Amino acid sequence: MVRGAINLVRLDGVYAVVKLPRDLSLSDLFTPELIHSPFWTLTRTEDELSLVCLQSIAPTHCPSEKDWRILKVLGPLDFSLTGILASLTEPLARAKISIFAISTFETDYLLVKESKIHESFEALKDAGFGFKI
Repeated sequence: MVRGAINLVRLDGVYAVVKLPRDLSLSDLFTPELIHSPFWTLTRTEDELSLVCLQSIAPTHCPSEKDWRILKVLGPLDFSLTGILASLTEPLARAKISIFAISTFETDYLLVKESKIHESFEALKDAGFGFKI
């Protein structure tokens, strides 16, 4: 894929990645604030239950990593495309910027710490990626 063909946009808000108790009742989690927020994702595996949501509505009684910003790859992306995440994460790794990646049916999202958001823009722009405002 040509890097210039990939554009990103920064989502509004500051996000948290929260480790929830595996036995948490999902009905307790799905508050109106969460359901109606612009971005959230819940992932359950055999080992854990994780939530990414606006930091302002994140459960405070659970371990969390705070102060994340989200860069959305403008899609939709075809499932046959290869190397998109690798091409995005490589310049960030060179710049020593850690990420948390989320993929959905149509696109990818990169979470970077708020303190590194401007460095992330620069690293990705230098690598040939575009940004939509």
